[in-house]
Amino acid sequence: MAKFQSLEAAIADNLRDGDKVAFEGFTHLIPHAAAHEAIRQGRKDLTLIRMTPDIVYDQMIGMGCAKKLIFSFAGNPGVGLLRRLRDAVENGWPNPIEIEEHSHAGMANGYEAGAAGLPSAVFRGYVGAELKRVNANIKSVTCPFSGEELACVPAINPDVGVIHAQKADRQGNVLIEGIIGVQKEAVLASKRSVVTVEEIVEDFSDVHPNACILPHWTTKSIAHVPGGAHPSYAHGYYPRDNATYLAWDAISADRDTFRDWMTENVLKAGPDVFAARIKGL
Repeated sequence: MAKFQSLEAAIADNLRDGDKVAFEGFTHLIPHAAAHEAIRQGRKDLTLIRMTPDIVYDQMIGMGCAKKLIFSFAGNPGVGLLRRLRDAVENGWPNPIEIEEHSHAGMANGYEAGAAGLPSAVFRGYVGAELKRVNANIKSVTCPFSGEELACVPAINPDVGVIHAQKADRQGNVLIEGIIGVQKEAVLASKRSVVTVEEIVEDFSDVHPNACILPHWTTKSIAHVPGGAHPSYAHGYYPRDNATYLAWDAISADRDTFRDWMTENVLKAGPDVFAARIKGL
């Protein structure tokens, strides 16, 4: 049963040092506020899991939260590198990080297997790809019916799944609108889950019956955090803040500049700043 909590309490109750955690969102609804709270609480030795990790994981890696990254494609969308990730991989700053790279299909199928309670995912993929040479978790299996060689990856089962969504109702059901990535699967595959939302409403009586809704019994904690996806966008609420993504390239290029920015904008800030940041977008 979902519990309504402050963001600080939700992260404190669910995320522990050494956990495997997925902060998921695809193009929009990326849970930046929740990730910032994890940074403020000083979480360490995390295995960060995410399709297309962007600047939110660059920030967590640069602040020393991560020991491993499981991902498919990493970059600052539309801009270029994740410089803090690269510094960690190449130079071990602020600490060394292990990487496990998959394709998008591999990650998506791994989440689906985890959500379904299966030990692994079998699918067509990685044909002719080089990732199998550097990732021991990509295997090949032979279909017992057709004889076809297929790809196989382990199920993804985070200790904690964290997502951002548009709405929760008073019973704790969660509504996700717009582009749907693997948020639903990430929550269902996780032992515990935290959902931040733009608003809390009485019910979903006016919502189309085929809408993507996570029932209240699938989530552990819900926190009301308006603007919690900034600088990504939240469909129906605010647009993408492209200027922030562009600015991040220079901020993250220098260790001292990065640390100063994080101190001012994350360590000294709180979840309330996200509502202020989306004004005027």
